[in-house]
Amino acid sequence: MANIKDLKKKIKSTKSTLKTTSAMKLVSAAKLAKAQDRILNLRPYANELETVVKTVSALTSNYRNEYLMEKESKQSLLLVISSDKGLCGGYNSGLAKAVRSFFKENDPKDFKLLFIGKKTRDLLKSEFNAGKTYTFEKAEPTFDETRKLAGELADQFKMGEVGRIFIAYNSFNSVISFTPTVKQVLPMGLAENDIENLKQAFPFDFKYEPSPESIMDTLVPEVYINTIYTGLLDAIAAEHGSRMSAMENATKNCKEMIRELTIRMNKLRQAAITTELIEVVSGAESLNA
Repeated sequence: MANIKDLKKKIKSTKSTLKTTSAMKLVSAAKLAKAQDRILNLRPYANELETVVKTVSALTSNYRNEYLMEKESKQSLLLVISSDKGLCGGYNSGLAKAVRSFFKENDPKDFKLLFIGKKTRDLLKSEFNAGKTYTFEKAEPTFDETRKLAGELADQFKMGEVGRIFIAYNSFNSVISFTPTVKQVLPMGLAENDIENLKQAFPFDFKYEPSPESIMDTLVPEVYINTIYTGLLDAIAAEHGSRMSAMENATKNCKEMIRELTIRMNKLRQAAITTELIEVVSGAESLNA
């Protein structure tokens, strides 16, 4: 059974942990505010751009673009976007679980995994065909760095080395919620029923300037790059939210542990004082006998 000295040490150690978790919570909250603004501001643009491209590609007859064309190669790439640091709850393990579920429906032999962030990579590299891990100058990649990475992957697709490209990331929902997601980014072609639905929704001709082909040749690559960049920003916001939530829970647990240890220490003190009082009274009574 712990004595008063041991309990004092535990309380001191827990208070030190409490300071750390409280500081990490504040740092994550500040980073989350910026990351949340970035992803919430980018999503409407990215979604609308994707909708425009899908609509124009469906209505433009005989349009061909390498980003939309199916490839003969059975090989595929899966870019897994996770974190370099831990202490963020189930952020990385949940994403690893989603990737494993994805490979229950797809043959892992046909895939090479690429990574941003080392935590989920460490969970998956012994199970699947692990390839390159991308790093950036700062913790959060810039749009230019994302464009370079996306171009490197697209080159393999355009040369026919791979037939499909996917990204796996945690999609940010709210401060306390994210959804592990695996999404195909290339090829970007629409299913036949989607094309028919768009044609029915727009039973008229648009006027294009300069031409639908030149517009699409510019927009299609931008949609592809923005899809990857949006996934990155989603993952960053989800990471900060998950870490803030984890540190908030850790802080609450520390406070509860300090309270319980303090109660135990006070009980031991009271028991020691009571024992001493009994001994003093007993000694006094023995002298008066």
